[in-house]
Amino acid sequence: MKIIVAPLLRIFFRPWMEGAENIPDEGAAIIASNHLSFSDSFFLPALMKRRVTFIAKAEYFNTPGLKGRLTAAFFKGVGQLPVDRSGVRGAGEAAIRSAVAVIDRGELFGVYPEGTRSPDGKLYRGKVGGLARVALATGVPVIPVAMIDTEKVQPPGQVVPNFGIRPGIRIGRPLDFSRYQGMENDRFILRSVTDEVMYEIMRLSGQEYVDVYATAAKRQIAEDKKRADADRRAEQRAERAAERAAEAAEKAAEKAVEAAKNAEEKAAEAAQAAAEKERLGHEKAASELPGAPKKSEQGDS
Repeated sequence: MKIIVAPLLRIFFRPWMEGAENIPDEGAAIIASNHLSFSDSFFLPALMKRRVTFIAKAEYFNTPGLKGRLTAAFFKGVGQLPVDRSGVRGAGEAAIRSAVAVIDRGELFGVYPEGTRSPDGKLYRGKVGGLARVALATGVPVIPVAMIDTEKVQPPGQVVPNFGIRPGIRIGRPLDFSRYQGMENDRFILRSVTDEVMYEIMRLSGQEYVDVYATAAKRQIAEDKKRADADRRAEQRAERAAERAAEAAEKAAEKAVEAAKNAEEKAAEAAQAAAEKERLGHEKAASELPGAPKKSEQGDS
């Protein structure tokens, strides 16, 4: 599968790579990379000169549909190992044992220390669980790697990649933590090792560093989006209510104008009728005055 995918990636995206000489031709090492996009899982293992085994989410291996089957075939083809990250007890220890087994075979083991994709292109705090524990348990060097612009090739949530963007891979010099070997149960040492690796990744990638976990940042972004969506819906409801109130007021004003016009017309008609009645009354009164000619007499004259 790598033989097929790697040439296609080079043809369509023309990715560049710096520091390839820092990958040893043989022997075990840990590849620690930032994680910007789902496409990282294609570019990084496909373009490395040696096979890199990552611990991949089990969903990548059992997603239904054509895309799911192709993704599973690629990950299996480049040697990725599925792990259930749904919270099953012991899954973390199983992943670490799998990583140690890869290293014991003299191969390259890949890990994303952030634990998940960056939600906004920033570099987040590394988790101490996998990277540092495996490094200290095995004593192999850690090679920092920076993925560049892969989030522009395939932004989070986008299925079809964007063409015309050249992503890159920048590989740093190996970091030696053998001085801490056997101290994988010391959380302070684990944090120190992880932070040193994250600093090198930040230096290679040029990303802004945020000292919180990416998972927490994702939750916060999701909550902010949820609140913003709720505020937007409330604003839209208020706008619709204001529009309905304005329409009702306009209709009420039209009715008031129409009622006033009708009242004015009725008043004018009433005034006219009163004037006519008054005129007739005057005429009648005048005809009844002494000496006033009778209608018949008026007719004879």
